[in-house]
Formats: sequence, C-alpha cells, structure tokens
Amino acid sequence: MKRALLVGGTGFVGGAIARRLAGAGFFLTLPTRRAERAKALTVLPTAQIVEADVHDEAALARLMAGQDVVISLVGMLKGDFRRGHAELPGKIARAAADVGVPRLIHISALGAAPDAPSAYLRTKAAGEAALRAAYPAATIFQPSVIFGRGDSFLTLFAGLLKLAPVVPLACPDARFQPVWIEDVVGAVVTSLGRPESQGRTYPLCGPRAYTLRELVAYTGAVSGQPRPIIGLPLALAYLQAWLMEFLPNGPMTRDNVHSMQVPNVCPADCTLPFGLAATPLEAVAPTYLAG
Repeated sequence: MKRALLVGGTGFVGGAIARRLAGAGFFLTLPTRRAERAKALTVLPTAQIVEADVHDEAALARLMAGQDVVISLVGMLKGDFRRGHAELPGKIARAAADVGVPRLIHISALGAAPDAPSAYLRTKAAGEAALRAAYPAATIFQPSVIFGRGDSFLTLFAGLLKLAPVVPLACPDARFQPVWIEDVVGAVVTSLGRPESQGRTYPLCGPRAYTLRELVAYTGAVSGQPRPIIGLPLALAYLQAWLMEFLPNGPMTRDNVHSMQVPNVCPADCTLPFGLAATPLEAVAPTYLAG
C-alpha cells in the first residue's frame, strides 16, 4: 500500500484529495494541530490523524519517513501569510529532500507572483520559490478559485444573499475562472502516475471566466435568492473590507481587494493537464446551491 502525507489535508481541498487517495488504496497521514478538526476524515479506513506542529522541521521529518508522496496544501485568506505560505513550503521541501521522499506536490494559487498586488499572492510566489530551491522536482498546481460542495466561495455568496436584501459588492468587475474541486483532485492524483509532471507548474482553471458580479448574480438565481447588486467604487470597497476584518469570520479583507485587482484567469489556450476536461460551473453548482 502506498503512503501519502497531506500537510494541510484537513481543509476543503485536502479533504477532497484525501478521499480520492483513500479510494485508490493509499494509507494517509493527516497532521493537524487539533484532531477534532479532522473528524469528518476519520471515516476513511486508511487515514491516520496525527496531532503535530507542521512548522517544526524535526516533526515534519518524522512524519515524512516512509512516505511515497507528500502533498503541501496549506493556504489561508487571512493571518500570517509569510509563515504559512512562504516559510512552510520551504520547510516541507527541505524535509522531503532530506528524508528522500520520491514525490512532492504543492498547491499554490493562480496569479502568484513576486510583484503581485496582494500579500496573499506575493507569499504564495515566495513559497513556490522556496519549494523549488529545496526540491526542484516538485509538481506545483496553481488553481483559480475552487468551487464545489462545502466550498467557501459560492456557498459563501449564497449565505450572504440570505441575509442581505441588497448586495453592495466590492470589485464587481474582478474576473475569475472557477475550477471544480474534483477537477483539481483529478489533476493532482493523475500527476502521481505521470513522471513528466515532476518539476512542472500547472495552472488549473474551469472552461469559462466570469466577473464577480456575474458569479454573485448566478448564485442568487440558482439558490432562489436573487438580489440587486450594487458595485462599490474602490474606496468604498476598501472601507467595506476593513470593517469586515473585525468580524471573526469576515468574508473579505483589504488584502482580498488587492488580489482582485488582477484577473484570476488562465491564458486563452490553457486547458487542464494530462488530457483532463474541465467541468462547467453550471453543471455542478445547482447540485449544492439549489434549494
């Protein structure tokens, strides 16, 4: 039985990858600071939940011993980006190289660049660079915003639409090319059997780009909660985001507004790797938003 270590494997993307790998016969190690956060994954018969500090390089090395693949999945929309996005991938890559792990896969973000307008995207780029420096053969995926049952994207919009008779929307013209969670998982798992994917970076997008206004309007129509949408000028968008930063689980930050200043879309001729076909948002979203 092959073994896989998923760092950040208890989140939305990590959980989906864990379920697919468990179905393929992998024995999984899922480190987390609090085991109760991974309760939904304890039903997987080959999953081992381990309480560990993944920022401790010695702990990482112990977790990696005997693993066939390590998948780096840590991502955050607020918090210490430098520690989570930039420093941790470097630690993971160094430990994987030292222990001799055969494969390393890293989930980054579309638009990651050293000169990107947001700390989120800049630190994602720094993490990629640190990872490549220590483990050049790593496979990196850069997904656009990810949708699917249990997401914090369309589901978040649907929740907000329940509460607001009118939607004041920051950055209504920001562009995204959403990709289905199962297509992301498919690319990651398929890459394990493709030696040519080592050392490569793959953007992951769905088949169509949308403005944020279009996505919110579509969510309202499908969920039965259509609402008027009022696009905010940039100054008011920053003010709205600043106020939301005081909420425990606020849906937006000023750094999010910075990120939306650049289109989150793939090049015109971009397709999913390995001959995979991207699934349209309209084929999936109604299955978990309607009603």
